Amino acid sequence: MKRRVIAAGIALTLGLTATACGEGSGGENSATDGKGKTLTVWIMEGTNPDARPFFKEAAAAFKKKTGANIKVEYQQWATAQKKFTTAIEGGAGQVPDVAEVGTTWVPQFAETGALVDVTDKVEESGLSDDLVEGLKDAGTLDGKQYGMPWYAGVRSVVYRKDLFEKHKIKPPTNWKELTAAAKTLKEKEPDKVAFPVAGGAEMFATAFIWGAGGELATEKDGKWKSAINSPKSVEGIAYYTGLATKEKLSPAKVNTWTEKEVGDAWNKGQISMSIGGNWTPKAIIEANPDLKGKLAAIPIPGQDGGMSRSFLGGSYLSTFNTENKDLAWEFVKLLTTGKFAAKWAEQTNYFPGQNSELEKVAAKNDPLVEPFAKQMLEAGATVPKTKAYGEIQASQVIPRMIQSILSGKASVQEAADKAAKDMDAIFAKDE
Repeated sequence: MKRRVIAAGIALTLGLTATACGEGSGGENSATDGKGKTLTVWIMEGTNPDARPFFKEAAAAFKKKTGANIKVEYQQWATAQKKFTTAIEGGAGQVPDVAEVGTTWVPQFAETGALVDVTDKVEESGLSDDLVEGLKDAGTLDGKQYGMPWYAGVRSVVYRKDLFEKHKIKPPTNWKELTAAAKTLKEKEPDKVAFPVAGGAEMFATAFIWGAGGELATEKDGKWKSAINSPKSVEGIAYYTGLATKEKLSPAKVNTWTEKEVGDAWNKGQISMSIGGNWTPKAIIEANPDLKGKLAAIPIPGQDGGMSRSFLGGSYLSTFNTENKDLAWEFVKLLTTGKFAAKWAEQTNYFPGQNSELEKVAAKNDPLVEPFAKQMLEAGATVPKTKAYGEIQASQVIPRMIQSILSGKASVQEAADKAAKDMDAIFAKDE
């Protein structure tokens, strides 16, 4: 089977004509009769701090529309993948009717035949042209779409606007300027980390691999092969790790930090500038109100200008092959379009999966939101669409590579070669 990884920038505009509105667009006259039925829905815990009232309202609207009841079961991200796998092995009686599925899990679950191909339903509902392309692609294998994009996040650069103004630093537009800005911040604000090179944050590193024109892996004739040790990829890795090893802009304590630990340091006022998700500014301000009005964001600068690509991730709402799959599609449509899609995005601080809803977000001209929206639409990227990549992530191949460089245990090329070897061994098992 031939698959491809989206690594080129997504050249979409926010002004696409809206094709969805109301509480679930398209196909309104074809709602399945669900009287007396109950849909089991698995939702990941933690994305929305107020999820239960949200689903209570959504369930009431769905019952009014179809007569069906909704039973929501909340799952933990850390254990959900294994629980899904066990349920799929158990057959239709074990899987939920609808579930939130991380975009990187879709290939794994779709290959088992557990997920429903909803390509025709999406088209019949008039939604195809309104879906954010990078998200739509993430859940599409061999031309078949396995669910609807629900929400998404992307990483850009978050920085202390007050410190930039204080020290007359201009927001960087390329890697050279990013280095220069971080150097000034280190000199002028020595008690803060100028730019954390977090060894445990995989998606910080990938932005610079893609930004240099590199790839994580390439696919040919259905077979994947690592490209992380290619010259361009190594160039990006060398720049990113060099901010710590060469420029000394990131102290040794950061070498093993995960993205969460970077966030914790932000909350304590210990960071001047870093990679961060579109959900980050709000979380920082909530944890540290003193920083209100002092933060700003820009897309990740490209090597010589423009933007570096950044991982576009999020969740799908997918229907499983149960006897309720048509009814389940109606619930998916309700949550991923119109009123409920917008409400979920607002409550979680993530982006909706529709261009028409993103247009509304952009129209607010929020300086802490708009740069992320631009990053998402114009420079989003996805990881290789193969179930093997889930194992690569679980094995921490890229974080181990970065940490070996930061600790001085390997050169950039040696570490990249080792990572490539590890990735190829996992890809080979998946053939």
